[in-house]
Amino acid sequence: MVAHADISEAGTPDGDLIGHSTNLVGLSTPFLADVAFNARPVPVHISGVREMNGPLFEMLGLADDLAEAGDAFAAYMMAMFGIDREQREAGNGAERRRYRSSYLRLIKGWGYDSNSPEGAVLKGWVESRFGIFPTFHRQRLVRQAPAAWAAYVAEKMSSRFHNNAIMTQLDLLYEFCQWALVRFACPTETHLTLHRGVNDFDEHPIRERLDRRRVVMRLNSLSSFTAERDIADCFGDVILTARVPREKILFFNTLMTSHPLKGEGEYLVIGGDYELSVSR
Repeated sequence: MVAHADISEAGTPDGDLIGHSTNLVGLSTPFLADVAFNARPVPVHISGVREMNGPLFEMLGLADDLAEAGDAFAAYMMAMFGIDREQREAGNGAERRRYRSSYLRLIKGWGYDSNSPEGAVLKGWVESRFGIFPTFHRQRLVRQAPAAWAAYVAEKMSSRFHNNAIMTQLDLLYEFCQWALVRFACPTETHLTLHRGVNDFDEHPIRERLDRRRVVMRLNSLSSFTAERDIADCFGDVILTARVPREKILFFNTLMTSHPLKGEGEYLVIGGDYELSVSR
C-alpha cells in the first residue's frame, strides 16, 4: 500500500547528491540544479546539436504552425535514424530487421512506467547532458545504497536501447522542443505552470520548508507533469505545482501530432531543486 504524503516528516536528500561536475550545455551543474536558475533561466543548448543539424532547423523555419513543424521533425528523424514503422517492426525469416532504438520507443516505455528500463535511459540522458543525478529509480538513489545505483546504471546503459545513436536522438528532441516552445507554443512566456500528483515524497525529497504550502523540493532528473490540474488529481492525493522554465522541458504533449503520450497532456520536466506549492 502506498503511504500518503506527509510534508511534516519529509527530509532532505541523503548525501545531498546533485550531479556531475561536467555536462554538455556549458553551464555549471549546481547552477542548473538550483532554484536560482528556475527563477531567472538563461537559454540552454546541447553543444553542437543545432550546428550539426542545420537542414532540420532550416526546414522547421518554413513551418506555418506547430503541427507542420512536428511533422517535419518526425520526417527528419525517420530519414536520419530509420525509425519508421516498417523498420521498427520485426519481420520473419530473411526479412527480419535489426531492432532500432528510437526516442518514440523510450517515450512509450516512460508512459507505461517511469521506472522502466526506458525510464532509466531517459534519466541517464539528463544525467549525461545536464549533469543532474536522478533521485529515484525503483527506489531512492542515495550514497548509502550502492546496489540501487548499480541497478539504475545497468538499466540506463542497456545495449537493448543504446543503438541507433539514441542519445543523439534525444538531443534532437530536446532542441526541437526548445525551438517549438519559443516559436509556437509559448513565445511570450518564460515559464509554464505545471502540476504533478503524488502520494509520497520518496521520489522528490524536500530540502527546505518555506511556509505551510511552499517547499523547495529536489525533483527527480526527469519527471512527468501536466498543465491540467484535474489530470494531476488522478495520480495522487497531493498536488505539486511548479513554475517550470521552458529550458527544463524535454517534451510536451502537443509537440507532435502523433506520439505515445497524447492522453494525459504530459510534460517531461528536467529536475533539480524547485520551489513548489503543495496542496491536497
